[in-house]
Amino acid sequence: MAERRVQFPNSPAFDPSIKPSPPLVSILKKRGKTTLSIPSFPLSSLLISPPSPPFFRILQGGVFSAAAMANSASGIAVDDDCKLKFLELKAKRNFRFIVFKLDEKALQITVDRLGNPEESYDDFTACLPPNECRYAVYDFDFITDENCQKSKIFFIAWSPDTSRVRSKMLYASSKDRFKRELDGIQLELQATDPSEMSLDIVKGRAL
Repeated sequence: MAERRVQFPNSPAFDPSIKPSPPLVSILKKRGKTTLSIPSFPLSSLLISPPSPPFFRILQGGVFSAAAMANSASGIAVDDDCKLKFLELKAKRNFRFIVFKLDEKALQITVDRLGNPEESYDDFTACLPPNECRYAVYDFDFITDENCQKSKIFFIAWSPDTSRVRSKMLYASSKDRFKRELDGIQLELQATDPSEMSLDIVKGRAL
C-alpha cells in the first residue's frame, strides 16, 4: 500500500468548503497545537499548509493512523476468505481449527492454515510458529459433568515472547476488530507460551 508522509502545522489551513465524509473530522486546538481525530476520511478532505512537526501518516485510500499507532483498527483489512472459512467451521464443522496470519506489509489478515475435522489439539498447537504471532479459532468438543456432548469455539491470540515487538503491537491492537468479524466466538485465550494454552486450560475454560 502506498504511503505519504505529511506534517501537521501549529496553525493549519483547513478549507471549510471541503466536507469530510463521516466520521467527522474534529480539530481541537490546545496550547497552540492541533490534534486531529480522523478514524477514516478521503485525502481530498484535508488541506494542510505549511508543514511542521509532529509527523503523521496518511495511507492512500483514505485510511489515517498516527505514526505511533501503525495498525489502527481502520488500517487492517480482513480477507473475505477468513470470514467464509469461519462460517464453514461454525455452521458445517468442515474444519477443526483455522490459523490466521497478519501480513505486516499488506496490512491484511489472511488464512494461514486449515485444520481437518479429524486433527487433534496437539496438531493445532504444533502448527503455531514459535517465534511469530498468529490468531486462531478452535472448535473444541467436550463432555459436561452432566455427560452431555457440547462444543465451544475458542479465539486464540498467540503472541510468543520471542516474536518481534512491532508484530506483537500490530496483533494486539487489531485483535478486537478482527474478532468482531468472526460472529460466533464464545471464548478467548491469550497465550505467550504453550503452557498458557494447554489442553487442560482449554477444558477448564469450556466447562
